[in-house]
Amino acid sequence: MKINIVQTNIVWENPSKNRDAIEALLSLHHEKAELTILPEMFTTGFTMQPEKQAEEFKTTTYSWLKTMSNKHQTTFVGSIPSREQEQFFNRLHWIEPSGKEYFYDKRHLFRMAREDRHYKAGKDTIIIEINGWKIKPLICYDLRFPVWCRNVYNKVNDHWSYDVLLFVANWPEVRNYPWQQLLIARAIENQCYVIGVNRVGNDGNGIAHCGNSLVINPRGEIISQIPLNQEGIYTTEIDKTYLEEFRKIFPVGIDADDFELHC
Repeated sequence: MKINIVQTNIVWENPSKNRDAIEALLSLHHEKAELTILPEMFTTGFTMQPEKQAEEFKTTTYSWLKTMSNKHQTTFVGSIPSREQEQFFNRLHWIEPSGKEYFYDKRHLFRMAREDRHYKAGKDTIIIEINGWKIKPLICYDLRFPVWCRNVYNKVNDHWSYDVLLFVANWPEVRNYPWQQLLIARAIENQCYVIGVNRVGNDGNGIAHCGNSLVINPRGEIISQIPLNQEGIYTTEIDKTYLEEFRKIFPVGIDADDFELHC
């Protein structure tokens, strides 16, 4: 499966400029992909002003994503601040050219930036199947919580619950080392591909982001990496046969512990 990683310098709290900037990048990038991934809060940056910046669910940016998905014939993934029934969510949208759509509300809210005081935490994860791949999308701070990320191996049916773990992020440069190491750890422990898509540039609070968007294989090896501080779109490919063969020759799922998750 081919994937477009969109590493952008997000204009602070300016959705129209950010949508225009992404369109401009897409117009210059002619390599087709089945999946196109945008960073966390790609229309605003990591804003703590949802009262001013959040969009009503399924309005402006949602419609734009549907248009872009149809135009470029690719599934778009990315999160925006959303409002629903007077509550605010850091909500990931998944929009397919076929018209199928899903969303995921960020579970782990980054209390060090007081995200938990402005947004409501989600309660459910989703796993989406696309072209034979099962993908679990998550958001930024979720990366630090391995139980929430955990891949489940079904010992009766001999299959894993997902093949790809995907993170969209606004992860600051000062914590770039744990960003990379945690992505690698999630790939190894879950025997899956991991994709991490991060922004570049300074946000409205002066916090620097260096990008370092990565694709990691189930062995924990980095197979694709956008250069630090570089804005652009990078196309990479992941191999289902490689994943299946690795799981067969190194079947750690058979010895995995059973557990229950209580939200």
